[in-house]
Amino acid sequence: MSGKPTERPNAETPLRDPERARDYLRRMILVRRFEERCVELYQSTKIRGFLHVFIGEEAVATGVLDALTPDDAVVATYREHGHALLRGMSARSVMAEMYGRVSGCSRGRGGSMHLFDAQTHFCGGNAIVGGGLPLAVGLALADQLQGRERVTVCFFGEGAMAEGEFHESMNLAALWRLPVLFVCENNLYAMGTALQRSESETNLALKAASYEIPAWSVDGMAVLAVADSARRAVDAVRSGAGPHFLEARTYRFRAHSMFDPERYRAKSEVAEWREKDPLLQLQALLESAEELSEDDLAEIERSVAEEIDDAVAFAEAEPNEDVSELERFVYSDSSTAWRGARPWATSGSDRGARS
Repeated sequence: MSGKPTERPNAETPLRDPERARDYLRRMILVRRFEERCVELYQSTKIRGFLHVFIGEEAVATGVLDALTPDDAVVATYREHGHALLRGMSARSVMAEMYGRVSGCSRGRGGSMHLFDAQTHFCGGNAIVGGGLPLAVGLALADQLQGRERVTVCFFGEGAMAEGEFHESMNLAALWRLPVLFVCENNLYAMGTALQRSESETNLALKAASYEIPAWSVDGMAVLAVADSARRAVDAVRSGAGPHFLEARTYRFRAHSMFDPERYRAKSEVAEWREKDPLLQLQALLESAEELSEDDLAEIERSVAEEIDDAVAFAEAEPNEDVSELERFVYSDSSTAWRGARPWATSGSDRGARS
């Protein structure tokens, strides 16, 4: 498999629901503009640490997450800003976390790669490649044991399929028929390693099917196709059919991270994939059906810009966590008795000697 756009596993579906399609377009524009602003803020050192953007891949999370209920759980990767916003987390809480502010979704302690929100059942971004897979299996197992009718969706990149966690997680999920949907965001490059250099079998759906799990591929640049495939998979999982696997063939338009010199792929390849931009494809589909005017698009852009400006202003105005709070959350509240039985665990004077 080369880095060129492959033949679509699914062509973009007909425009059956214009209102739904316009909503998808707004969601994708929000994710795109939010991350474009984050890049600007990172370059001006307002955001620090690591930053991995989802630009080009917005159709995957948009289509998949629309198939879920508010009670379902989501596990994502370190490229998860879009997933967090699309799951219902506010732009304010995400941007404040990017700034490291105490009002961020993780109190500024997680930053870009560790967004988390219990209220929306967004069970975290994860900085470890493949690290979210066993977490998703654990969540699904807990739901099964407690009789909860909930689906857990786990997003991961194709690079995770070379990790041991992938095989262990797929095997256990299949053995126990767990209610989990595995979504592989195949953007062809695990950091700077092309798919064919890390996988002997580049048909990832076929590889997943070897665990006796229903698996198929979808054009990850076509949001309506993703949404239809995701709905089919989620409905099957929810009905008790066990785990499913969806490979979304997509592409990131920018480098792996802000530190990536991106010398492993040709500019012409990126330009070719940009012609499949999911935002432009959906926009063109709506315009050809006369369901989107220039004024409509301008209003979407205006409202999105207003939301992002508000998030940035909020993050700029919020404080960092006070130094006196740095040791908070190191232990859970339930561990108080354990610490009380060991004087050194609460004595500031002894901490230096222990280290």
